Amino acid sequence: MNGASREALAAGRERLDALTDNTSVDAARLAGELAAVTALLDREVSLRRVLTDPAQAGEAKAELAQRLLGGQVSGETVDLLAGLVRSRWSQPRDLVDALEQLANTADLTAAQRTGTLDNVEDELFRFGRIVASSTELRAALTNRAATASAKSELLRSLLGGRADATTERLVTRLVTAPRGRSLESGLESLSKLAAERRDRMVAVVTSAVPLSDGQKQRLGAALAKLYGRRMHLNLDVDPAVLGGIRVQVGDEVINGSLADRIEDAGRRLAS
Repeated sequence: MNGASREALAAGRERLDALTDNTSVDAARLAGELAAVTALLDREVSLRRVLTDPAQAGEAKAELAQRLLGGQVSGETVDLLAGLVRSRWSQPRDLVDALEQLANTADLTAAQRTGTLDNVEDELFRFGRIVASSTELRAALTNRAATASAKSELLRSLLGGRADATTERLVTRLVTAPRGRSLESGLESLSKLAAERRDRMVAVVTSAVPLSDGQKQRLGAALAKLYGRRMHLNLDVDPAVLGGIRVQVGDEVINGSLADRIEDAGRRLAS
């Protein structure tokens, strides 16, 4: 998002945080209602255009949202949507993207309250690795001919009872309503959102063998010092990394593997 939309989303996130700071608010229910509104506006193109029309007064758009949803969802959800449509948006689709992000953030807040946010982060990462390693599973989850209920049932068989309920809800929404994204990019966005929820960055660490607890602690401390923020480590094991480790933080890659050093030496010799 750019310009006005980015500012509108930031304001929406502040309102959501203020709302969910109140422990009497059911964050998981709020997430489900926001997701339902997301689906509605994703389908109804004309409605989202009206709700983001810069020529219309913000208060008039808020009143329209309240008339449409009042009594169908909680007052908290109506208030959040009313606040969003009072803002200016660079393009109508950005409103839907913002609602989806707020729904996911509310679900992650629910996990944070129950102390399971770390588990959700790890499960999202592991699920992404499973999808990447199974072309058959990826094809089933991204098959446009398959119904949403069929995909939900497949995910229930894979994750039900094995993963946190928040993980299952997040992945199910992503798979059944991808909204033009690839499964991989959607999972990556969810992982980043989970890390942001704890004000941490995500480092994908690949090593030839599993790291010890001491190694993980030292690496996490070193990266936190380097980047000035708390760091969440997503750990992956790949025998192709002959020695050392490979660390990726966002678009930046820190290579410390023997395989990389051999490749670099080969390039220098060839030149």
